[in-house]
Parts: sequence; structure tokens; C-alpha cells
Amino acid sequence: MIKIKKKKIISILKNIYDPEININIYDMGLIYDINIKKKDIFIIMTLTSPNCPLYNKILEDIKNNIKKKIKKIKNVNINITFDPPWNKKMISEEAKLELGIF
Repeated sequence: MIKIKKKKIISILKNIYDPEININIYDMGLIYDINIKKKDIFIIMTLTSPNCPLYNKILEDIKNNIKKKIKKIKNVNINITFDPPWNKKMISEEAKLELGIF
């Protein structure tokens, strides 16, 4: 049986940065849920704006990095939602310090 840990997925997501803000997508609070079912990863996430011009790059980075770092992954499925809409309160304390938000 293949055992993929959520912690491993999170560590990969923490190395993918929002190109406009330069904070990783996990600490930005863009990732709402991660589910692992056999060889498939299901991610529910949001964007800082519905009109994000770089959303394709972010999604591509997520899929490519997960598949590259966990060879046994078959599919990475990403669903974008805006419910609830992203706001600055979703940013981790660590990222707030980096951004100078107190």
C-alpha cells in the first residue's frame, strides 16, 4: 500500500511562491484542503483575487512540483474556490512577519 503523508504535500506547497507577493502559497492561506486518495492528490484552494493573472502558473507549479517530488503520484487535482474569499487574516503569522503585517 502506498502511504503519502499530508505533511509531505504541505512541505512541497511551502516551496511554491505567489509570484506577485513572494510568500509561499501555503502560508498565504491559499490552500483550504488537501486530501490524499491512493495515488491521487485533491487540493481545494483559492487565489488572492478572482482575476489573478498568474493563476495558471501557480496551478502548474503545484502539479509539477508534487509529481516531481513524489514519483508515485498519479494525479494532482486542484479545485479553485472563492468561498470563503481570501483575505489578509488567512496569512500565517510567519508570513505576516515577512510582509511586515502586524
